[in-house]
Amino acid sequence: MTNSIRPRALALALGLIAALAGGLAGTEAPAQGAQIAFSGLKQDTSLPVEVTADQLQIRQADGQATFSGHVVVGQGQMRMTASKVLVEYAAKGSDATGKISRLHATGGVTLVTGAAEAAESREAVYTIDSGTVVMTGNVVLTQGQNALSGEKLVVDLKTGTGTMQGRVKTILQSGGTKP
Repeated sequence: MTNSIRPRALALALGLIAALAGGLAGTEAPAQGAQIAFSGLKQDTSLPVEVTADQLQIRQADGQATFSGHVVVGQGQMRMTASKVLVEYAAKGSDATGKISRLHATGGVTLVTGAAEAAESREAVYTIDSGTVVMTGNVVLTQGQNALSGEKLVVDLKTGTGTMQGRVKTILQSGGTKP
């Protein structure tokens, strides 16, 4: 494990231990939520959003576009991949007409950064203006060698923080080696 990952892992471990309030690492915790610091997920949400996919379907009437097949969404260092992403644009007549308001990703969603952090779920909704990503459905977050799972992960990209909810379970690696 590199020295740059150790402080994040230690911070994650200490935060999770406090959140679990005496629960054992690797067991299901009675806590309904755990606060998480994301060193690599702090993001400037005003950066351009780039979407690539195998196919694009545009519906001008309702201000939506659907990207499907190996979809990759990029914004700064953040990358989100999924089978399908529905892009919703700001309402017609508003000052932000044509601006992306939300991205709804489904089908094997993965959210990664340039750091050693990644989250996977069944679906995710990224609201651009608030900088919030809500991941739901068998969410698994890995930070270095540590893993955390739950039913819902809410990530605030502007602050680089998040909350895992719904029967939170964690596995913390001690970092020691066996004799």
